Amino acid sequence: MTTVAYARFELLRVLRNRRFVFFALGFPLVMYLLIAGSNQGEDDLSGSGLSAPLYFMVSMVAWGTMMAMLSTGGRIASERAIGWNRQLRITPLSARAYLLTKVATGYAMALLAMVVMYVAGAALGVHLQAGRWIAMSLMLLLGIVPFAALGILLGHLVSTDSLGPVMGGGVGLLAFVSGFWFPLDDGVLRDVGEQLPSYWLVQAGHIGLGGDGWPAHGWIVLGAWTIVLGLLAARAYRRDTGRV
Repeated sequence: MTTVAYARFELLRVLRNRRFVFFALGFPLVMYLLIAGSNQGEDDLSGSGLSAPLYFMVSMVAWGTMMAMLSTGGRIASERAIGWNRQLRITPLSARAYLLTKVATGYAMALLAMVVMYVAGAALGVHLQAGRWIAMSLMLLLGIVPFAALGILLGHLVSTDSLGPVMGGGVGLLAFVSGFWFPLDDGVLRDVGEQLPSYWLVQAGHIGLGGDGWPAHGWIVLGAWTIVLGLLAARAYRRDTGRV
């Protein structure tokens, strides 16, 4: 199987995955319309300086892009369960092409999640200059790099039966401590959130809206998580592919 053929197959498979469509596209869209729609007149949500439709659009974009990237783990786990990844190893497809295709597909789905939420935001009155839309999107795409490694790691460690609860509970907890649902005030919750890449993913959207760039602490957190998760993902992949 060639890299191009595999990439095409992977993309079509993701688009036909109802679970992905729900969690990465449908769930954030419904939550956004329910929460932001009922607070459409709020122009300064909890002192964030952002209107409710704008704040929650950014938050749900962060949710959708994060889920799109983590969904890589679900595809890897299902392939391991049926032995498809072993079949791929006897084809000309290299391990590098296999993993890069997974990540590239995750990014393609993240872009789709962005488009869906941007359209919903515009429908609720969010208006931004083209430069800000682009800047916000680029920062968000940069912010999901650690989740690319996390998705690969989970795919090689967790079974298909366990992956749903692990991802559901894990993502829900990350969302709570990272400011997805509401702006975080100074305190323990924010202190914990600032050590997680999900917190800076939400902040990426705010930066794109004209805020200051990530401070050194944000870059360090994202870089550290990317390196650690990347090393763990590589180790899990080598261990899994080394089995008979």
